[in-house]
Amino acid sequence: MADGRVFVIDRVVTKAGCARQFVDAYLADYAPGARARGMTLRDVLVSPPIWSEDQVNTVTVIWTLPGPQAWWEMTWKGRPDPALGEWWSRISDLVDERTRSVAAATADVDVLCDV
Repeated sequence: MADGRVFVIDRVVTKAGCARQFVDAYLADYAPGARARGMTLRDVLVSPPIWSEDQVNTVTVIWTLPGPQAWWEMTWKGRPDPALGEWWSRISDLVDERTRSVAAATADVDVLCDV
């Protein structure tokens, strides 16, 4: 269904045994600010689906925004906020690597390109 939503996908590879602690910190400390920037939490996925003490997990967090304007607004609010970088620094002992990507449904891409 085409509705113009923009998806923000955070993928975090945690250090061995740290996935549960990372998810708890992300939801408690990062998510409230993301919501304040207009993001809606859709999913938190853990792969493999087990809290392993001796292996890494990949945590995929999917946020939605109602459209490209909301994505830009979220970006403008987040980039100058030093608290975001400080938060990631504080939890760096839980994380091996992280990436963020932005996506949209195939049916929405043509409309989103017409700005």
